[in-house]
Amino acid sequence: MEEGSLCAMSELSSGKISIDAPISEVQKALFELAKYPEWSTSIKSVEVLATDDQGRLTSGKFVIDAGMMKDKVTLDYDWSEAPNKLSFTFNDADLLTGMEGSYSIKKIDEDTSEVTYEMGVEISMPIPAMMRKKAEQTTIDQALQQLKSHLES
Repeated sequence: MEEGSLCAMSELSSGKISIDAPISEVQKALFELAKYPEWSTSIKSVEVLATDDQGRLTSGKFVIDAGMMKDKVTLDYDWSEAPNKLSFTFNDADLLTGMEGSYSIKKIDEDTSEVTYEMGVEISMPIPAMMRKKAEQTTIDQALQQLKSHLES
């Protein structure tokens, strides 16, 4: 990645949701990256490219169809702050030129957890910042809502 390429993404969009599920279940759902297509309508497929010694995905190719954002994105995952936080950074894509973000997971009580999802993207096409931020926010809100539905069903 070019030096300084993340500067434009310094302001990540973010969303937060409370989920009626124990933190262990929330972590399990978020950490099983290859199973995202089972509950997320924007992630069509996940190809595992690399895993760590614990079998966790460290690099994967995601086919994303989130309305305005349609792409095949290779993301690298950083497990250093797990189980409280899982971060990802951009590796490669067809259209996007950058993407980063994280899921932070917090226990509220035995049966309730809170997830904060932060994300920012850079795209090769000239799109006004306001539209890009709106697309990021829509993607975040939808992902959190689908995670909640998946875990509370």
